[in-house]
Amino acid sequence: MLKNILATILGFITAAFVVYIIETLIGHTVFPLPEQIDPNDIASIKANMHLIPIGSKVFVVIAHFTGIISGMTVAGMVSKTSMIPAYIVGALMIIATAATIVMLPKALWFSLSDGLLAIAAFFFGKSSASRYVFGAIV
Repeated sequence: MLKNILATILGFITAAFVVYIIETLIGHTVFPLPEQIDPNDIASIKANMHLIPIGSKVFVVIAHFTGIISGMTVAGMVSKTSMIPAYIVGALMIIATAATIVMLPKALWFSLSDGLLAIAAFFFGKSSASRYVFGAIV
């Protein structure tokens, strides 16, 4: 029981960390946000969404996709006995992705790709986590 709680927490932390690294550290370095956008202010982001480089938006999609898979995999690696922690991590990250899609006005291509790839990432993450839970990888 405690191991599964730990697996869920570590999986979620991993997912969030991966999203942060890809989206913020890499994406915003390669495609910097315009100076007038405060990345810590949702109103600033909303008002200036049209100024954010497309490359930066692509990094967001990649970050969400990769974060879900990595978080679910870590949850499976730590748990080793249950897929529930991986499912919880995947569900929380899909909810976070959906919230991002709903809260910020985005182009249709972004919303569709972010949403569909988040769902695909859940299934890739499920497959990856199950290898550790069901003993294929020791």
